[in-house]
Amino acid sequence: MMAAPTGGFAEDSAAPSSIKVLLVTGGCCHDYDFQTKAMQMAFKKRGVAVNWTVVNDGGNGTRAEIDLYKNPNWAEGFDVVIHNECFAATTDPDYIRSITRSHHAGANAVVIHCAMHTYRDAKIDDWREFLGVTSRRHEHQSHYAVNVVAQDHAIMKGYPDGHKTAMDELYVIEKKWPNMTVLATSKSEKTDQSHPVFWTNTYGKARVFGTTYGHSNETFEDAVYLDTIVKGTQWAAGKK
Repeated sequence: MMAAPTGGFAEDSAAPSSIKVLLVTGGCCHDYDFQTKAMQMAFKKRGVAVNWTVVNDGGNGTRAEIDLYKNPNWAEGFDVVIHNECFAATTDPDYIRSITRSHHAGANAVVIHCAMHTYRDAKIDDWREFLGVTSRRHEHQSHYAVNVVAQDHAIMKGYPDGHKTAMDELYVIEKKWPNMTVLATSKSEKTDQSHPVFWTNTYGKARVFGTTYGHSNETFEDAVYLDTIVKGTQWAAGKK
């Protein structure tokens, strides 16, 4: 379902300096309506003007090919695309490349939580290279401490080192792609291994900010997490 700029922020839409955001969301396992509204309110509360276009399509299963990507110019006119969707069982290479092609050409992005497991079953690596990480599974939900490793980066400035997350999942990162930079990690309570939880990536001409956190509604009520999403979006859009 394609929606016009949404969220009740008409004044943001009119602002010449507003960030033009395309949010693609939907699929399995999460309360996407709540998360969408929480992000919109977070930008508003922090005084960051955003012109929102929200596409919530594909139902609530693990397999979908949404109409948005049938248009080869689907990302045109946006400063940044936020991917907050969850379609692990979608595997068609041409479909996946219809998405990554636009990003490689310069469509900046923010990738949240289950975006890392979207197209998980695909044989090609294009989406994973775009994300900057490869992940196929997660560990149990807990309150994980976040270890900031790039304190001077614009996205992480002011982040309280050691901050405990809301109840969330730790994604197991199998591979870090060459153009990604780790911003923060969390440690497995099972293996004691640290995994990236916030990072940046360069994919062709695109800036990408990613986080594996974002499972629970409680996460989207955490002011520290929302601060980071706002800063990461500004950074990816070239506004910070």
